[in-house]
Amino acid sequence: MYIENGNLVIRNATANDVPLLCSWWNDGKLMAHAGFPNGIGCTEQDILQNLLTDTDLNRRLILDIDGVPSGEMNYRTIADGTAEIGIKICDSNEQDKGFGTVFLTMLINFLFVNMGYRTIVLDTNAKNSRAQHVYENIGFRKVALHLNSWKNQLGEWQSSIDYELTRAEFRN
Repeated sequence: MYIENGNLVIRNATANDVPLLCSWWNDGKLMAHAGFPNGIGCTEQDILQNLLTDTDLNRRLILDIDGVPSGEMNYRTIADGTAEIGIKICDSNEQDKGFGTVFLTMLINFLFVNMGYRTIVLDTNAKNSRAQHVYENIGFRKVALHLNSWKNQLGEWQSSIDYELTRAEFRN
């Protein structure tokens, strides 16, 4: 996959991205929202093995800003016509600038138009109000709230929100 919008590019993750992905995934500050305040403790070999399983139904993507890897996305098919997505702007200097919204709309449009998905879903930590605002502005609907449904690495209860978006609801 390769999607370009001005200085923003979404591209397939490659073996060359493995060291950077490893540093991001082992950074507790970046991974705390996903329940890993100590990082996930992966190795470069783990990530490379994971990337080798990527297909058009399940893919890790890199977000480039001005040619510099600044974040990651992924999508995976979870049912016929339904994809689950995730996003993370990892370079703190590029956060809070609206890039996440643009990258999301780029990917979502591609998934609907080019890949034929009918529904896109995602979930987020209930504490992540910034992400919720972005998702809802794009057209995602809250479909479930899971109170105290899982524990992070520190054993702290967390709540999550499930979102869903159809092509008709998408605000591109």
